[in-house]
Amino acid sequence: MTHKNREIIDITSGVEYVVGRSGISDGLALVFTMHTTTGLYLNERESGLVEDVETVLSSLVPAKASYMHDRVDSNAASHIQSVLLSSSLTLPVARASLELGTWQSVLFAERDGPRRRSVVVKILGE
Repeated sequence: MTHKNREIIDITSGVEYVVGRSGISDGLALVFTMHTTTGLYLNERESGLVEDVETVLSSLVPAKASYMHDRVDSNAASHIQSVLLSSSLTLPVARASLELGTWQSVLFAERDGPRRRSVVVKILGE
């Protein structure tokens, strides 16, 4: 469940939990958001950078513009901002753990909340 209209949530520990319980030692973790107004990205979760990402997304795709989709639903900016992110990430798994860089986190970007959201994590390997 997200709590704000726009927020970025660190889901790294949840993905790590699924990897650890999978029984897979080496392989890949596929992380997928099932929603067209959310996105995923891999980066540092430092609060200033998170705020900068929010600022850039909002300035590139402002909420108040003449979007065609707003005739159907008033969330066109949320959909367009999600296009700039990714709906999935593929991450390496080694020794039954995500193989991430020192500052890398798996970040979930809510663009049209608050809502109940689902992220699928599939682990492939041996």
